[in-house]
Amino acid sequence: MSPAAPTQALPISFEDTRVAFASKSDAQLRKVYALFAAMNNGTLVKTGSGLMKTALKWGLPGTKFLIKHSIFEQFCGGETIAECRPVTAELGKYNIGTILDYSVEGEGSDASYDHTRDEVLATIDEAHRSQHIPFSVFKVTGVADVAILEKIQAGQLLTAHEEAAHTRAVARVEAICARAHQHGVRLFVDAEESWFQHTIDLLAYDMMARYNREKAIVWNTYQLYRHDRLDALKAAHDAAAEAGYYLGVKLVRGAYMEKEARVAKQRGQQNPINPTKQATDDLYDESLRYCVEHIDRISICAGTHNEASSLLLTQLMQQAGIAPSDPRVWFAQLYGMSDNLTYNLANAGYNTAKYLPYGPVAAVMPYLLRRADENTAIAGQSSREFLLILKEIRRRRGQ
Repeated sequence: MSPAAPTQALPISFEDTRVAFASKSDAQLRKVYALFAAMNNGTLVKTGSGLMKTALKWGLPGTKFLIKHSIFEQFCGGETIAECRPVTAELGKYNIGTILDYSVEGEGSDASYDHTRDEVLATIDEAHRSQHIPFSVFKVTGVADVAILEKIQAGQLLTAHEEAAHTRAVARVEAICARAHQHGVRLFVDAEESWFQHTIDLLAYDMMARYNREKAIVWNTYQLYRHDRLDALKAAHDAAAEAGYYLGVKLVRGAYMEKEARVAKQRGQQNPINPTKQATDDLYDESLRYCVEHIDRISICAGTHNEASSLLLTQLMQQAGIAPSDPRVWFAQLYGMSDNLTYNLANAGYNTAKYLPYGPVAAVMPYLLRRADENTAIAGQSSREFLLILKEIRRRRGQ
């Protein structure tokens, strides 16, 4: 039986490993310790990633089993929605929600786009049936042609063939949002690269104007490593207030930093990324403040592994008299990471959820390799995870 969520916030310490790893047995903890110890070794990660890709490509016996019961098991829920159910139930015991994230990258065909649409619809139906799945999520590029999205943002005319393809893409997005609205399931529209993000934004706002009349069903995502995103957020709020709908906002720091800088340089354009990490941190925290100040119109999810920002949001909520369980405010982290945030926030009564990627092992390898390979950002997080796990192992040993 899951513990009842407190009606008032309890004190939080993100150093409390007893709460953070309460769900893990000693054996499970040692297994996770070994994985993060390996991820702390840059040479091993680089070599191992190459070997995994090669072994999968060649179909070497035992490769899938080895991956599925190591890195896949740590960061993914399963290969199918059904396989994710035990993870969803386990998280639910600790008042932690699950966000099913179909993490298969599209093949660029109508058939693959339709398959992704159907899979996202299935996650929405699953969320409707489950008390432990507060959100669904999708990437527009999972159901639409990137080149067409980019062409629209650049103000270029589409060919008749492209117009027809885009009409089909918009219909897929509409089908997803309509199903979410029908079932009352909140829906994240993920952020993507800046050269077609504005096209995605406009599509998300169109869906909000249609489906967010009573509450925030469709939520757009803002990558705060971009220096213009708070301004975009403010403009979106003003437009929502004027048109009379609610704004769903997921705040993240961002996922494409190196790619953004590289493409901007290639195109002779200004880099859209903030000049320093501190500038990104400041912009993120300022965005949290803005959302809390406008909570009457904005629902917010802090999608972050940053402890300072997470703590700040709890403080802002307390100062504004917002209850920890207020359905307009959520915290989210990736499954397999930052349990010290997720479990301690949930234990204190805050709405929390884990992004739970799923899909066939070979198909989600790009996601898994990014988890192990995102250079300094992930290396720093891996070190943090490693030290927290070590701390809990020692605590259990009475050291």
